[in-house]
Amino acid sequence: MIHPPNPLIALGVVASTAATDAVYVLFTAAVAARRRSIAASWSSVWYLLSAFAVISYTGNPIYVVFAAVGSWLGAFGAVTWLGTADVKSASAKPHA
Repeated sequence: MIHPPNPLIALGVVASTAATDAVYVLFTAAVAARRRSIAASWSSVWYLLSAFAVISYTGNPIYVVFAAVGSWLGAFGAVTWLGTADVKSASAKPHA
């Protein structure tokens, strides 16, 4: 039997998966830049954050929807942030 979702748990799953995906994007950027220590640190944070979402939605499959929303928000926000940082660093470089 599927119970209606608890709004606080749903919000927690959204926040957790958003943070998890943001950390995943930062991890991927660190790997691409070959920054081993930073990549390893982001990787460990990534797994710690994913625990809440997994534990929360295993009792009720509806939480997978909230996890997907959080995942999208986290990845979108992190890529946006990285894009802004790229624009700022490009504008700080001297022009030839």
